[in-house]
Amino acid sequence: MRHAIVLLTLHLAAGGCFTTRAQVEPPHSASRPHADRLGLTCAQILKMTSTDWIEHYRQTTQSGSVDLESQRAIAAYGECYDLRTDTLATSLARTAKGPTKAARTEFAAFEADLRDFESKALSDTKSAGNSQRTSYADLYEKQFRYEFYEEYESKLTRSARPPAASAAKPTAPGAKSAATPATAPGTASAGATAAPHEPATAEERARSDADPVTEEKNRFGKILEALPEDQMHDVHRAFSEVIGPHDISEPMRLELYRYAIYILQPPGSSPVEGPPF
Repeated sequence: MRHAIVLLTLHLAAGGCFTTRAQVEPPHSASRPHADRLGLTCAQILKMTSTDWIEHYRQTTQSGSVDLESQRAIAAYGECYDLRTDTLATSLARTAKGPTKAARTEFAAFEADLRDFESKALSDTKSAGNSQRTSYADLYEKQFRYEFYEEYESKLTRSARPPAASAAKPTAPGAKSAATPATAPGTASAGATAAPHEPATAEERARSDADPVTEEKNRFGKILEALPEDQMHDVHRAFSEVIGPHDISEPMRLELYRYAIYILQPPGSSPVEGPPF
């Protein structure tokens, strides 16, 4: 009887150890091997662009089906991207410096509008059959989610830096400050005689048109114009729900236009909008 009790105790203890290990080490962590990662860690994979990774995957596996290889490679890349984002989100949550509940709710609404636009754009432009384009569109969404958390990490890093010491030297008595040049007698200061606002010149308008966001917005508009009228209105309305009501930075606005162009661009268009990364 005593021998049976001892064996039962050992069995329960061993079972507890295995359960704990299973909880600590998830089956598909970023550092553990995975068949579609070809023996690489997620950190090693994400050092490559998605295009380079797909090419590496094809050359290594050589299964014969280019489309299948591409899909599996993109799926592995996307999984690593999600794991990196989840790790960052967990780290921020531990420091209580991550996004608030309201910010997460707002971003969830942004993602829902993004998916609605993607579904509308792919179906209306008959691109849904292009599986690689659909997969890359999903990668864009993963990029937006990572950048959402990365912005909070940047704020945390900036707040941790000590304030920079002032490099300005005290001005010698009687010397003129370089920051406040002396005004010639009888001449009013620049602040007192600020010129009224004037309409933008042709050169200024040209600089504005050369702005990356403006350029991509114009490209997006031209692609929309090529769609049938009913589809154009549907796609434009869906994209307006992404751009309009949400608080997004200028860099993300630029990426959103490129994302939309990538989905909508017809075959053979020039210049071609490439994959997100």
